Amino acid sequence: MTANQFDKKTEAWSALFSEPMSELVQRYTSSVAFDRRLWRADIAGSLAHAGMLATQGIISAADLGAIKAGLATISAEIESGTFTWRSELEDVHLNIEARLVQLAGDAGKRLHTARSRNDQVATDVRLWLRDEISGLGTLLVELQRALVELADRHTETILPGFTHLQVAQPVSFAHHLLAYVEMFSRDAERMAEVRARTNRLPLGAAALAGTSYPLDREAVAKALGMEGLCRNSIDAVSDRDFAIEFTAAASLCMVHVSRFSEELVLWMSQNFGFIELADRFCTGSSIMPQKKNPDVPELARGKAGRVFGHLMGLLTLMKGQPLAYNKDNQEDKEPLFDSVDTVKDTLRIFCELVPGITVKAEAMERAAARGYATATDLADYLVRKGVPFRDAHEAVAHAVKHAIQAGVGLAELPLATLQGFHPGIASDVHGVLTLRGSLASRTVVGGTAPEQVRAEIARHRARLGK
Repeated sequence: MTANQFDKKTEAWSALFSEPMSELVQRYTSSVAFDRRLWRADIAGSLAHAGMLATQGIISAADLGAIKAGLATISAEIESGTFTWRSELEDVHLNIEARLVQLAGDAGKRLHTARSRNDQVATDVRLWLRDEISGLGTLLVELQRALVELADRHTETILPGFTHLQVAQPVSFAHHLLAYVEMFSRDAERMAEVRARTNRLPLGAAALAGTSYPLDREAVAKALGMEGLCRNSIDAVSDRDFAIEFTAAASLCMVHVSRFSEELVLWMSQNFGFIELADRFCTGSSIMPQKKNPDVPELARGKAGRVFGHLMGLLTLMKGQPLAYNKDNQEDKEPLFDSVDTVKDTLRIFCELVPGITVKAEAMERAAARGYATATDLADYLVRKGVPFRDAHEAVAHAVKHAIQAGVGLAELPLATLQGFHPGIASDVHGVLTLRGSLASRTVVGGTAPEQVRAEIARHRARLGK
């Protein structure tokens, strides 16, 4: 290989080296196969940087014009699929720069003045992630709206509320759904907070020490719509907290998706029979023709673990790195990209899945009636008559034991039998022991009474803009 050939192959640093990089190392260190998705952010950052360099008199207006024209051509080529990505140029940044030099000549070479790939890649990833978080925020709002709409149709539908997966107390199915609205609302809040910390500008940090050129970093931040600057040049190029924070927020979001998925799987099983999912979200069996499997929620449960793994990977990636930038950080992109893709696809499909849920209200109510779900209401009834709660609890426990042995519900026990467990029980007790009476009594703010649930639905609609 001649000196000129060597220079063309590794032009970013080749003057120092006496031999070319081996093809094996080239493949091992190349990231262009996955970081090319950053191209829009890379071009946006370059345009803002070039505009600032021209304003500051560091490059000429002619150079700026040539850079803009060249980057516009590159954008069109990438959009149309005619751009040639070269693995020997290692990453998205050098691929775009090499093509820019072909198109703009020396002006293209001047673009890299006062910046390093260290602050360039940090900027690109932040710009890309910022926009992806905005999209996820939109999906989280859409999912909340879908849950609220389903809840609005079922404020009076009785679901057995569980603790330890044992029937505990009757709740409104709408109330249960709104619990997930609260979870996804917190996810949206967390995403917004992560976005604010992500949306800060590293450019100007250069390799790690800043630069001697008279840059206007604030102007670049403004041009890119960023909310502030990374204030320490060393931290600016080595910080990946924003990626870890995002993946942590994404993991919590997937926890909530996974919990909902688990309930959908249980509710759809024959042992529960509470819901049906639309056929388009299920599959059949290759051997058992009667099967309708809830594959989407099952797979979502599995994909939650995938995102958790990426969080652990990013934490491990960063925990031993000395300041400032290290090549290890090339490994931040694939887990970050995959976390974004996984959460995005999952939320999209759940936004479509929720409206297709068919609720079997009668099956839910029958299940609630079987589980002595109004036992606490009977205890509360005695407390309101002046019985200490612990004594009331004990009396009701004996009543439930008797009902179990007799194979009947509490409401089916004769008044005389109930009075045998406590003389304070009177003829008005049977109104307390009905499922709907129990539901209606929970009027505390945040409770399951239909009137409270309807108030929460109205609050969520106002908050979500619907």
